[in-house]
Amino acid sequence: MTTSSGNGLLQLQTDSPHQRDEEAGPSKDNEVVEDLVLVSDPFDIAQTKHVNLDTLRRWRQAALVLNASRRFRYTLDLKKEEEKENRRRMIRAHAQVIRAALLFKLAAEDQTGIKVEQITPPTPSGDYGIGLEQLASVTRDHNFSALEHYGGVKGLSDLLKTNLDTGVVGDDTDLSKRRNSFGSNTYPLKKGRSFLRFLWEAWQDLTLIILIVAAIASLALGIKTEGVEEGWYDGASIAFAVFLVIIVTAISDYRQSLQFQNLNKEKRNIQLEVMRGGKTVKISIFDIVVGDVIPLGIGDQVPADGILVTGHSLAIDESSMTGESKIVRKDHKAPFLMSGCKVADGVGTMLVTGVGINTEWGLLMASISEDTGEETPLQVRLNGVATFIGIFGLAVAVLVLAVLLARFFTGNTTKPDGSRQFVKGLTSLGDAVDGVIKIVTIAVTIVVVAVPEGLPLAVTLTLAYSMRKMMADKALVRRLSACETMGSATTICSDKTGTLTLNQMTVVEAYVGREKINPPDDSSQMHPTVVSLLSEGAARNTTGNVFVPKDGGEVEVSGSPTEKAILSWAVKLGMKFDIVKSETTVLHVFPFNSEKKRGGVALKRMDSEVHIHWKGAAEIVLASCTRYLDSNGHLQSIDGDKDLFMGAIDEMAARSLRCVAIAYRSYEMDKVPSDEESLDQWVLPEDDLVLLAIVGIKDPCRPGVRDAVKICKDAGVKVRMVTGDNLQTAKAIALECGILDSIANDTDYNIIEGKDFRALSEKEREQVAEEITVMGRSSPNDKLLLVQALRKRGDVVAVTGDGTNDAPALHEADIGLAMGIQGTEVAKESSDIIILDDDFASVVKVVRWGRSVFANIQKFIQFQLTVNVAALVINVVAAISSGDVPLNAVQLLWVNLIMDTLGALALATEPPTDHLMHRTPVGRREPLVTNIMWRNLLVQAAYQVTVLLVLNFLGTDILHLKDDTREHANSVKNTMIFNTFVLCQVFNEFNARKPDEFNVFRGVTKNYLFIGIIGITVVLQILIIEFLGKFTDTVQLDWQLWLASVVIGIVSWPLAVVGKMIPVPKTPFSSYFAKAIQRCRNFSSP
Repeated sequence: MTTSSGNGLLQLQTDSPHQRDEEAGPSKDNEVVEDLVLVSDPFDIAQTKHVNLDTLRRWRQAALVLNASRRFRYTLDLKKEEEKENRRRMIRAHAQVIRAALLFKLAAEDQTGIKVEQITPPTPSGDYGIGLEQLASVTRDHNFSALEHYGGVKGLSDLLKTNLDTGVVGDDTDLSKRRNSFGSNTYPLKKGRSFLRFLWEAWQDLTLIILIVAAIASLALGIKTEGVEEGWYDGASIAFAVFLVIIVTAISDYRQSLQFQNLNKEKRNIQLEVMRGGKTVKISIFDIVVGDVIPLGIGDQVPADGILVTGHSLAIDESSMTGESKIVRKDHKAPFLMSGCKVADGVGTMLVTGVGINTEWGLLMASISEDTGEETPLQVRLNGVATFIGIFGLAVAVLVLAVLLARFFTGNTTKPDGSRQFVKGLTSLGDAVDGVIKIVTIAVTIVVVAVPEGLPLAVTLTLAYSMRKMMADKALVRRLSACETMGSATTICSDKTGTLTLNQMTVVEAYVGREKINPPDDSSQMHPTVVSLLSEGAARNTTGNVFVPKDGGEVEVSGSPTEKAILSWAVKLGMKFDIVKSETTVLHVFPFNSEKKRGGVALKRMDSEVHIHWKGAAEIVLASCTRYLDSNGHLQSIDGDKDLFMGAIDEMAARSLRCVAIAYRSYEMDKVPSDEESLDQWVLPEDDLVLLAIVGIKDPCRPGVRDAVKICKDAGVKVRMVTGDNLQTAKAIALECGILDSIANDTDYNIIEGKDFRALSEKEREQVAEEITVMGRSSPNDKLLLVQALRKRGDVVAVTGDGTNDAPALHEADIGLAMGIQGTEVAKESSDIIILDDDFASVVKVVRWGRSVFANIQKFIQFQLTVNVAALVINVVAAISSGDVPLNAVQLLWVNLIMDTLGALALATEPPTDHLMHRTPVGRREPLVTNIMWRNLLVQAAYQVTVLLVLNFLGTDILHLKDDTREHANSVKNTMIFNTFVLCQVFNEFNARKPDEFNVFRGVTKNYLFIGIIGITVVLQILIIEFLGKFTDTVQLDWQLWLASVVIGIVSWPLAVVGKMIPVPKTPFSSYFAKAIQRCRNFSSP
């Protein structure tokens, strides 16, 4: 199927079967448009994410642009992008050369046994046993010999006065000393463009330059012919109007630039956990100091240069620094960690040795400026609209220029007193040149009004406004295009934990052996052996931490919500976290894996016995168990009781509890790999397990999530739950949240397990995807397959994710939404928007803002096109018929200011309304200028043109000016036309607020910016007419003419109501253009 082009003028292939016109109502009938053939459109970008540079170059070259630096100022700077990449390559190459030389030197030392260079012993600096440069160079150069010489990571920590178990002291004095000695974790950013730079760019417009030249020539000629007192008005007024346009444009651009800078700062401010004084505390990445001990997990960004303290299966993606997309294993032989890299697998802790500008990442970030530039689909499509209108306006301006010049030199143009302006042989050269300059000025001003450079910029304005407001709604936009794409979302694939639920987990049920422990934390109902093993497993098979204050205060538990729930439960059972840690040694860790849905750890106890502890999804761990410990501490075979345990799991899951099983097994010490390399590759045995306990963890639904889901359903957006939890738990939560209406809604594929969906063929997945509402026990790959299947069906898909493994799905989706609290840095980097409070209600707010962006742009287009059509028609008809134009250069520049900058500010910053969420999603390729907008603008433009042309030709009679002198009568008539035209735009601005509603005043009192701009426009118009007549070539109007102007303007309100009663066809008008173009092409092709 095909539908209208993104630029609203040409026919394009569609993406979605669900699309409809946001303003005009139901979607188009298939039979109406299915016969249309794709027309090549240079302004089409089908994919909203990851667009290649060639496509961007193609649409820029296709554009008619009179001021490229202004129109493309918030889009990607293609030249700077290449320079940035070259700079990155240079820094990477420099680092690699240093390391290669060092490796070569070490290899030579190994072969010959002769030390090429003596390592300098550490030089004390201030309070610390090593200086800044010595320390930074160890990591930067990957100098393993120096590290060994300093006593390894333990020796280095002693030099830095850091305890590897508890971290730095962390008080203000200690942190201040460290920052003074080794620097802070910040780097100097390249300054943003200054206001003067924006002023410079604003006047790089060809039309404005021509007008300034014309103003200077007019000024010189005016002073020469009329003297200084009277002759400077014409030239000075044009120059002042041009400078006003430049200054207002520059101020608007500068303010937007500051907004983007603030958002960039927010993006860089990563929050992470560090060990300080034995406690795990959350701090900003900018607050890290040398000596900090930082735990690392899958998906984390390495926040500074450092050295590995401990690690298990730790693998780092160093592509951001080396440019090579390979995963590097880290252990005590390769302990160096580089800032800016990502943890691909495993867990570990690091000692920070270099921060800020003393790291390669800091050097890289300081040397390249942050470019927020990005082409958004709406900018591309509006560029098409602007180009189309610009070509038309240019043609009109050339026509007006030709007609006026012809009339002038043939003697058909008259002065205000009725005499001819040009008489061959009599008119002086100066007067002739002055006349030509005035004609050229009018023609150029028509181009200024006609070429809507403000159109693509209106997108940036509304996006900047939306991004700022979305921050208040707990959504941080990483990619501009996501704002507008979210308005087209047809489905949201949401996680359960933390997004639909509160992520405040507590153990509310526990089964030990065949017994249900009530209350679940009553250790007296369990055998001490069971309690001891549970404490051992909880304390060691975790990434969390328990801090017990020395003064006997409340115990502090940190970690992920699930980890915190289990650790808190174990503490209540009597677990002594520090004692368990001191009595056991970790041999190997299998970090929790969302594919396998379990995690394990191998421990060596003080008696040299080895225990392997497992924890994970209850039914998966249970399947690996062969025995269980009963409440008396006796081992029992599980064969006869498996159904009982499965029944307990199902019963807890049906009450929306997350079920976790805890198990262990003994292992022979001599079977454990002895060397470090083999140990690192060791696959922990996961068979023949002994079940210790099954716990049910309660995670309540977020308040308001049911209402948010209902809003989505009303808006035509289907919410799907994709979770790693048990299918029964998922179903219970889905019912609680309103995603499932009732149990009766349980169709074949409505609720599905990840493995079942995975097993289907690609074609079957596409067919089934639309039905799926709940997917349980899903892996990140299942989520990716679902996203791909939905997108192939034509859905615009938004996906939430928090884990590293969610990155492919976030990247693939039309809009990737990462969680700000639980999300890993890898997930956030793959996302388009970060939901700062992890709340589903915030996701729904993002949908509202997305729809608001599109609606606001349409409001501005309708308003601007109305002004364009009216101004062009009035001036063209008047020029051709009488050889003069009623709207002169200064007046048209004022209209342009109202239309471009002030109009965009007023209409592009309308807040979203509930009305937006009672429509189906806007198709990504919907025409920008819909049938309803065409109707509205044609009704208003026809009215304005009719009234103003009547005033132009019959104004002298209608306004009773026959008794006045011809010159004064003309001045009053033209002033009346100008005043009426401006007031028509002021009143029509209200109409543009609600293109498809009768009540255009709803919510207007809440939009202070709109009211302010309308007020400023009216006040300035009064000042122009009453006090600045010399500059604008107007005269003062009496109260009757002011009243008449207001009445003519106010008629646009009832006229808009009448106009909205006129029915419009379902087929977009633009499709007829496409048909005509296609027929022409078919006719011209052989």
